[in-house]
Amino acid sequence: MASSCPPPREGSLPLVSPRLPRWLKRNVPKGSAGRVSAETAELVRQLGLNTVCRHAGCPNRMECYAQQTATFMILGEICTRGCRFCGVTSGSPRPPEPDEPRRVAEASRRLGLRHVVITCVTRDDLPDGGAEHFFQTVQAVREATRDQSGQPATIEVLPSDFAGNARDVERVVEARPDVYNHNTETVPRLFHAARHPRTDPDWTLEMFRLIGRLDPAMKTKTGIMLGLGETQPEVLDWLGRLREAGCRLLTVGQYLQPNSDCLPVARYVEPEEFDRLAELARGLGFERVAAGPFVRSSYHAREMLDS
Repeated sequence: MASSCPPPREGSLPLVSPRLPRWLKRNVPKGSAGRVSAETAELVRQLGLNTVCRHAGCPNRMECYAQQTATFMILGEICTRGCRFCGVTSGSPRPPEPDEPRRVAEASRRLGLRHVVITCVTRDDLPDGGAEHFFQTVQAVREATRDQSGQPATIEVLPSDFAGNARDVERVVEARPDVYNHNTETVPRLFHAARHPRTDPDWTLEMFRLIGRLDPAMKTKTGIMLGLGETQPEVLDWLGRLREAGCRLLTVGQYLQPNSDCLPVARYVEPEEFDRLAELARGLGFERVAAGPFVRSSYHAREMLDS
């Protein structure tokens, strides 16, 4: 039977989340913003698409939908891994839908998107981890979103780690997305407490080096969450290693427990601490940093790329 998170494992992480602070409460869009948000959700439903906004319980979903944007989640809605921070359902997925790249492209065109973010569930069951499906989706979106001058929307991909298979990473790079994003989520010490045992921080670093060798002009990006039990020295050390590996853009947000089966929050980080960490990350050489309680890997992604 599919489940959203695996049973808890032993460790030093807390058993109960602290009380939600005032700065993590959001208003639901109303009026015209609420109407546009509903229309975006309906379009996604009509085209039979999945978004990480909905399946991962993103707190920015209503805001992003109101701005006619969404992060498309391809390769189905069932993940073959069961990371303990994630609300996406895990289990045995169905085969990829051959028509999905066209539908993602159609949604991007109808929404008038000028920056399209494409992520996925992890598909360890597929020989290529879904790399060819990513390639086809990027190509379809690029053709469907050309404006009157022939300029396509910029495209950001957020694939899995492909279980350490370099050839699969190369195939996605061959699609020439404008941004190759891969979230590390937390510091190496907490990788196996929060993430699937197959994840490897050393491969993450090598993946960024590989992308840089294949296409030095391609923007590389990662995101981490605070509030899982990490320390600031650990965070800064990990960010320094990511920067040395060639990662250029960074997002830092607050971990929020998607459901009661997932890891509880160790602590809620105050906005001022995010600001300080952003300055330190810029000092490490990251070209652009977005940090704050509600920041997610694809939140305001176009503005981050444009700047």
